[in-house]
Amino acid sequence: MSQDALPQAGQSWETLEARMRDMAKGDVKWRQGRTGLYIFNAGEEVERVQKAAYAMFSAENGLGPAAFPSIAQMEREVVGFGLALLKAPEGGAGSMTSGGTDSIVMAVKAARDHARAKRGLDKGLNIVIPFSAHPAFDKAGMMMDIDVRRVPVKDYLADVAAMEAAIDERTLLIVGSAPCFPFGLIDPIEALSELAQRRNVWLHVDACVGGYIAPFVRMNGADLPPFDFSVPGVWSISGDLHKYGYASKGASTVFFRTRELLDFMTFDAGPWPLGRMMTPTLAGTRPGGAIAAAWAVTQFLGVEGYREKQRQVTEAREKIEAGVRKLGFRVIGKPQLGIVSFTHDEADCLALYAKMHHRGWFTAALLEPKGLHLMLSPKHNEVAHEYLADMEASLKDLKQAAGEQMTPRYAG
Repeated sequence: MSQDALPQAGQSWETLEARMRDMAKGDVKWRQGRTGLYIFNAGEEVERVQKAAYAMFSAENGLGPAAFPSIAQMEREVVGFGLALLKAPEGGAGSMTSGGTDSIVMAVKAARDHARAKRGLDKGLNIVIPFSAHPAFDKAGMMMDIDVRRVPVKDYLADVAAMEAAIDERTLLIVGSAPCFPFGLIDPIEALSELAQRRNVWLHVDACVGGYIAPFVRMNGADLPPFDFSVPGVWSISGDLHKYGYASKGASTVFFRTRELLDFMTFDAGPWPLGRMMTPTLAGTRPGGAIAAAWAVTQFLGVEGYREKQRQVTEAREKIEAGVRKLGFRVIGKPQLGIVSFTHDEADCLALYAKMHHRGWFTAALLEPKGLHLMLSPKHNEVAHEYLADMEASLKDLKQAAGEQMTPRYAG
């Protein structure tokens, strides 16, 4: 690499800030609600709380709870908030992690070590998951030499009978999502719970997307299927604070039905010259800013604040659903939270994705089936009409390119 890559002289913050703003000119305009992926925009007030809290504890390290009891206390309170939301029984326990993949990998690690200790399993282990489950489970399998058996879904939901057929005596864990990322649908967790109990396997619920929105959507009156610790066979749940918890990036949680199950997640490494190194997750250094920002946002919003934010998400989803149906799309399944996916029997959805991207929308596209995917935030409730108008225009462009005429169906 060229020596030019090494900055020889320091630069002023003013200069650096200007350069960074210039580099960001090509980024998606997420504050305007133009992205349905990566960003969870709960408004300027929440953003200010995130930034201030993160900056206040940006140098502190969650690795040292004795040195930074403030960070340890904030983590305990954040974990307690999540355990209460997800109806954990007395004795439930959890930890913060760096993200959903981290939470999922740690849950699989706990399940593996539990299977070793309690069932005598070691080699040739496998987990059984729906086709719609997050690829983080594949990562966990790669890291721990565990076979990952993906089972086709039925009506876009986990097929319980097919998953049972894939279970054998070396299956250590099965998975349900609440909701799955591709379709935003909640798997039949109660049926999976019955299966897990009958076959003596660990059931993990991936609520990375839903953990911090579903409880409030239910409080707002939605009839959601049970998915949390109220379901007896659920042994662990992952939930991302930096999604619908509206915390800064780098904040997730993983919860266990009992403290004993959590203990299987912990690392006790050594000996080395400093003795033993015990950490709750794979990470050593843990950014104090991410923990502090999560604590500050949960305290800032509280239950009533979250209910209002999630009401806005629900309204945005309902507007989008109604609008795309008028444009001839079919909504996949019956989404109840913040994700909505839809497909079209005539239009090329991947071409539509490109058209919408050209109009400044950064979203996602499905490949199986071909469709469009939105993960909605409170901000989208303000701009849903813009998205639908641009979608209608994009459909019209495709029709005209094909020499056809389109009758407008969406009117503001």
